[in-house]
Amino acid sequence: MAERQNPTERAELARALRSAVRGEVEFGATARALTTMDASNYRRVPLGVVAPRDADDVTAALAVCRAHGVPVVPRGGGTSIAGQATGTGVVLDLTRHLNGILALDPASRTAVVQPGVILDELRTAAAPHGLTFGPDPSTHSRCTLGGMIGNNSCGAHSVAWGTTADNVHALTVTRYGGDTLRLDRGTVPESLTGLPELIRTHLAALRTGFPELPRRISGYALDALLPEHGTDLARAFCGSEGTLGVVTEATVRLVEAPAARALAVLGYADEAAAAEAAPGLLPYHPLTVEGMAADLVREPAGLPRGAAWLFAETGGATPAEARAHAERVLRAADALDGTVVTDPAGQRALWRIREDAAGTATRMPDGTEAWPGWEDCAVPPARLGPYLRDFRALLAGHGLRGTPYGHFGDGCIHVRIDFDLLSPQGVARFRRFSEELADLVVAHGGSLSGEHGDGQARAELLPRMYGDELVALFSRFKDIWDPDGGMNPGILARPARLDENLRFEVLPKRPVDVTFGYPHDGGDFSAAVRRCVGVAKCRTAEPTGTGVMCPSFRATGEEAHSTRGRARLLHEMLAGGVGDAGGGGGVIAGGWRSTEVRDALDLCLSCKGCRSDCPVGVDMATYKAEFLHHHYRHRLRPAAHYTMGRLPMWLRLASPFAAPLNALARVRPLAALAKRLAGIAPERGIPVLARETFTRWLDRRRGKGTFIFSNDEVAMVWPDTFTERLSPEVGRAAVRVLEAAGRHTVPAGRGLCCGLTYVSTGQLDKARKVMRRTLDRLGGALGTPVVVLEPSCAATLRTDLPELLHDDPRAAELASSVRTLAQYLEEYAPDWRPPRLDRPAVGQTHCHQHAVLGDAAERRLRERAGLTGELSGGCCGLAGNFGFERGHWEVSAACAEESLLPSVRAAEPGTEVLADGFSCRTQLEQLGGVRARHLAEVLAEGLGEGPE
Repeated sequence: MAERQNPTERAELARALRSAVRGEVEFGATARALTTMDASNYRRVPLGVVAPRDADDVTAALAVCRAHGVPVVPRGGGTSIAGQATGTGVVLDLTRHLNGILALDPASRTAVVQPGVILDELRTAAAPHGLTFGPDPSTHSRCTLGGMIGNNSCGAHSVAWGTTADNVHALTVTRYGGDTLRLDRGTVPESLTGLPELIRTHLAALRTGFPELPRRISGYALDALLPEHGTDLARAFCGSEGTLGVVTEATVRLVEAPAARALAVLGYADEAAAAEAAPGLLPYHPLTVEGMAADLVREPAGLPRGAAWLFAETGGATPAEARAHAERVLRAADALDGTVVTDPAGQRALWRIREDAAGTATRMPDGTEAWPGWEDCAVPPARLGPYLRDFRALLAGHGLRGTPYGHFGDGCIHVRIDFDLLSPQGVARFRRFSEELADLVVAHGGSLSGEHGDGQARAELLPRMYGDELVALFSRFKDIWDPDGGMNPGILARPARLDENLRFEVLPKRPVDVTFGYPHDGGDFSAAVRRCVGVAKCRTAEPTGTGVMCPSFRATGEEAHSTRGRARLLHEMLAGGVGDAGGGGGVIAGGWRSTEVRDALDLCLSCKGCRSDCPVGVDMATYKAEFLHHHYRHRLRPAAHYTMGRLPMWLRLASPFAAPLNALARVRPLAALAKRLAGIAPERGIPVLARETFTRWLDRRRGKGTFIFSNDEVAMVWPDTFTERLSPEVGRAAVRVLEAAGRHTVPAGRGLCCGLTYVSTGQLDKARKVMRRTLDRLGGALGTPVVVLEPSCAATLRTDLPELLHDDPRAAELASSVRTLAQYLEEYAPDWRPPRLDRPAVGQTHCHQHAVLGDAAERRLRERAGLTGELSGGCCGLAGNFGFERGHWEVSAACAEESLLPSVRAAEPGTEVLADGFSCRTQLEQLGGVRARHLAEVLAEGLGEGPE
């Protein structure tokens, strides 16, 4: 099929589509760039994107595309790992509108869903009836049912509930050209001319050519059409990877969800020993038997002794029954060590390690990049141990490394391998290894794909698994469905080569000139952007626990406002060429001057949530600052960059005139004019300036003099801009607390600034200048622990400072000295007992604290003080300058309404509202009418009256 890249033909196609469908038709650079990649190694540039509103729109779009000879790729969450969710024609985005649950019948245990419904939404709807959808890939919070049907997804619980194909009852499907078919068991639509004859004349090949495996996902499931299997056309369609038609409606089966669950965690000497033990657990009917080795566990996780582990989940009608079931598994297992976890929070923490593996495995322990491509081979469970030994030997023979993990109970292994996909030699080795591994899998009686489908990564090698006769039948089956070849060409039937269309080919061949150091990416901005592999944890509809990422996506629902979407745009910007570093023809033109990237980054709150919550550590706040630095270099900036971006300077100048300026700010016409000139949202109130700064109060209280910084009883407090000039009451409270803990408090210095506001607005030259001046002024105090009360300033000192001043060793010294108040008290006054407050608390952990500093010490301090309850996750939405900038009000308010404001409104009278960040407190006051306090203020109040 011809690919149409001619601008005139593309414009004609776009006009025809807009005339035919009611949904969005987007042929601009942003929409195309967002869909060039999925979660695989591959990249194909589409002509445009259509978001159909209903099944009629799907029919109309397919008819237009057939008339214009343009291929079509159905796309759900875009988390496919083999390249099947990318294409060169029109991408159908089925997530935007076709995302409903049309019916749910607890009696028949079925649900009728549209293809774009998120798996977790179906599970949530089924849960009140004690039901769930059995297959549950690790991307359950963002993958779609349509995508699961296309790939025949499985997940951790397939040992109990099977694959997606095992749980599909019937499908409504539209073919290329627009005709719609109903697929179920026992009948073949007349329009599929030649299909009954194909089956009838090749019964022997279909009965003998498919290996018996619980996880045989590769190829088309033609054996489902055998008479003895009920001629199940819906099952045969599952796993067809968008090559036959588009699902517009699916009737799926639901299963009973255990009321209680327990987790037997079993330790083994190595992964092969764990793999050999897994089949022995199956007779005890666990819900899962998952396996992973120590090289996937980057931090202590409370696992039992061993170098590899099995997770065997069990269910029961009661917690006691589930625990007893898990204990039977534990007793039966021949393990080095083991434990049973019944606490739901403990189980979630362990499962999070396993679910994040698709991301964390993309980096080896030494930081080397690792990639999919051989992500999910499956062998008979009884062969898994020997297969893993041979697999490790094959890796070593090619000088490669990987971290296998996965569904040991089903014989399915996931692994990311440190292929060099940037050089011709590395790509050639990738091909050789792939061919040899395919042969190894087949030798063990396995399937090239055990979960994620063949896509472009493995389809070329299907003859090694099935032989030429069956693969020829695959092509004939495809042609019966799609005689024009318009549905996702190059996938499964007559596939593209596995080393074509690699997404790295278009990136610059040498590093781009940047300002940040990117220490975890070898100083290479392209390598930093490559971190995003597309697993799309940033696309979850709700924050996970106390997680943050990605508030702007949850507010807008737009891919461009997710961490992944922004990374894709940056990838295409780099591919289009930046400076003299080169590029290979990306969708985004203009390099650092790109308006598409600027607009997508505009709604990034710089919350840094992705730095900690993204499994691969994408740091979009840093990338945004880098981009803004280049985008506005030698150009006029938005007004807010000159006002809020240089806030420390303006506040320093304004402090002597605090009283009259506060009075003027209360005059509405003057305030409105000031906000308009300053680029501030008209809905925002102007914060009140402190009439006495924190350091002036401290000088007046203690008297000026010289302090000996080596004194073990001296606590240095960082006079950040917010504590110094906007909320000195926080500093005063911290002094009270530190003195009660036996520490004498002094300011870290005068005129110090972390550079936060300059960084967040991309004024990096100014930020570096401010930071160097700060290091100069600290002088001999460098290396002394310093208490930073504002979490955003602490995070800037901890990360942005050493990454911007990577050539100055003093920056790393100061970064290592930063402590929050709770961290400082725990480290330097461990015997101090805080006042007992004994009341509940609500509020929000500051997003920068969550992402950079951690809040474990704060949790322990609150517990010791008797402040009970969990603080909410997410982001308050103000996020420094973000929520003040004109045009950000709606998103800012939506972020606050997600978790923070509802939790505060639901609190009982007398509940303490905590917010250590100035932004969080301001947002609560302006949107909720609530006065929140820093933990220091609450503790100081609990100490009783003291000297002021």
